[in-house]
Amino acid sequence: MELAKVRNIGISAHIDSGKTTLSERILFYSGKIHKIEEVKGKSGVGATMDSMDLEREKGITIQSAATFLEWKDHFLNLIDTPGHVDFTIEVERALSVLDGAILVLCSVGGVQSQSITVDRQMKRYRVPRLAFINKMDRSGADPFKVTRQLREKLRHNAHLVTYPIGAEDQFEGVVDLLTRDALYFDGDNGEKIRREPCPENLKAVVEEYREKLVEALGDFDDDIMSRFLEGEAAAVTAEEIEPVLRKAVLSLNFTPVFVGSAYKNKAVQHLLDGVVKYLPAPYEVKNVAFQVAADGKETEVELKSEENAPLCALAFKLEEGKYGQLTYIRIYQGHVQKGDTIFNTRTGKKNKVGRLVRMHADEMVDIEEVGAGHIAAFFGIDCASGDTFTGPDVLYSMRSMFVPAPVISYAVTPTKKDMLANFSKALNRFSKEDPTFRVHRDEESGETIIQGMGELHLDIYIERMKREYQVETTVGEPQVAYRETITQEVPFTYTHKKQTGGSGQYAKIGGVMRPLPEDAPDKIYRFVDNVVGGKIPREYIPSCDNGFRQSLDRGVLIGFPVVGVEMEVNDGAAHAVDSSDMAFQIAARAAFKETMPKAGPQVLEPIMKVVVETPEEFQGGIQGGLVRRRGNIVNSESSMGISVIEAHVPLATMFGYSTELRSMSQGKAEYTMEFERYEAVPRQVQDELIKKYAGNKKG
Repeated sequence: MELAKVRNIGISAHIDSGKTTLSERILFYSGKIHKIEEVKGKSGVGATMDSMDLEREKGITIQSAATFLEWKDHFLNLIDTPGHVDFTIEVERALSVLDGAILVLCSVGGVQSQSITVDRQMKRYRVPRLAFINKMDRSGADPFKVTRQLREKLRHNAHLVTYPIGAEDQFEGVVDLLTRDALYFDGDNGEKIRREPCPENLKAVVEEYREKLVEALGDFDDDIMSRFLEGEAAAVTAEEIEPVLRKAVLSLNFTPVFVGSAYKNKAVQHLLDGVVKYLPAPYEVKNVAFQVAADGKETEVELKSEENAPLCALAFKLEEGKYGQLTYIRIYQGHVQKGDTIFNTRTGKKNKVGRLVRMHADEMVDIEEVGAGHIAAFFGIDCASGDTFTGPDVLYSMRSMFVPAPVISYAVTPTKKDMLANFSKALNRFSKEDPTFRVHRDEESGETIIQGMGELHLDIYIERMKREYQVETTVGEPQVAYRETITQEVPFTYTHKKQTGGSGQYAKIGGVMRPLPEDAPDKIYRFVDNVVGGKIPREYIPSCDNGFRQSLDRGVLIGFPVVGVEMEVNDGAAHAVDSSDMAFQIAARAAFKETMPKAGPQVLEPIMKVVVETPEEFQGGIQGGLVRRRGNIVNSESSMGISVIEAHVPLATMFGYSTELRSMSQGKAEYTMEFERYEAVPRQVQDELIKKYAGNKKG
């Protein structure tokens, strides 16, 4: 397959914008499936890309699903990603390996809270994208409003490339603004495309929007700009626009907007044409790795999408299948054949490629080899998400994706002792597959703690444990991921002395504990070495740093991790015989513990961005409910009888909110919640937390 004809694309959007329905139609039109299933279909089969039972029951996507298809002699690797914020890592890992994306927007909801998050992720990985305004058949559909929101809320240079013929129940098709042809989609499933001249009543408005498109593209091409300025915009042909439009999309400074309705089988094929025309081939995207020398030094190298270059592949997603671990890989450079020996850069281990497959949702297609620019999967190779694989000639390491920190935790225990083996098997597998799902044992209480991105995230894993491993669990109260910090600068000196026959232990350190400045790149901790005159020998300076770092695990107020602290060491003393690495670590730990209570310690709590969409009549009650939960309403907008309320609310007060929201709105409102920032808790809340912590310690 010629690389110029390969596209690696993802479909991302706010929950319920119709991503999975769109994926289903794409598979149907490309001949990959022969019958369309709906996301919440009456057949109970569910969409092809939602292969998990839980996904089919809830009608949401939990795991990103990969498939491949062919469209007009192009080869597409397609990943459908979840829209729910609790599964944001699935979007991160997909976007980190994709070359282009389709941002799906609802023609009524427009740019919603998750659209903003997904857009931020696309920008983080510099992914060129097309926008598809879906659900044009819905009551209240307004693609012009949505395009405006793309510009205002997401700062996109967004312009329509198709113009809708009608809207709501009158939506019939689209006009291609490049060719001015009207496209209608006939047949039972819209598979027959009928091209007609533009309807008379739309000619003037089509010319107006076409001119806006030509003007915008003038910024990317001098010839088009001069023709626009000379009043010849109408004479610019589709053949002249297409290469400039592609260049504009690849520059990340332009977003072409397509309109259609996946559910009503309209204009999906035209969107696919846009994918192959305007999104990049693998070699048109810059990908870098770090070459690791024998002394551990790293130098950045740009990878080339060439099959004969040294191999570099990234494992971006793991799944435990019936027959062992399935590892999704993106080949950036070189190629892999069945039987090849590959090296895991992180572990240094050699692996033999026994089975190589392409995935179609949960079905596998065996292949003999796969080359640069493609996505495939290894079978039976033990590795972690984010590992880099190379051949024997070079050692490359690719930066892994951004992983957000968990904000909520549960204590879980299996209900029966004989479930313990399966319980730990399930937890091992889930934490290996999902970097945002963390597991640890609380040393004090002996409980197993699971952490994640939200209640739904952890509830899904508890449900999966029950279904896939037959493990029933008892779940403790949800626990918020608090943090502790300091507010004042305090000097310290501490001497650690221990004499027990023979050589003893001696270390003395002095310095200052202070809050980290706001603009510090790492918001957690900084070590400053201002020791002069050899008061502390150079070899013990890292020991002080290590001791302080160990102390960050547990604060003095409620035993949560400490953030925002700078520790400066500027004085001290050592003993020729009794000083050691351990002595200085102990001194640093003790100095930290002794000084923190004097430095104005404070508890921080996670504040969540909560966005509620509700019929207008419930708006007042819902805002009041959020304020009662210590929420701060930051924005409220109403349109078409629907209110969108944005509030910043402490996570600690949000438990059980979905039940309250349902009863307040007769089940008509929905909400999304994602982490916004950490903020100091009010004084009386801090006092209550400290009291509870002291009580637990005694108990």
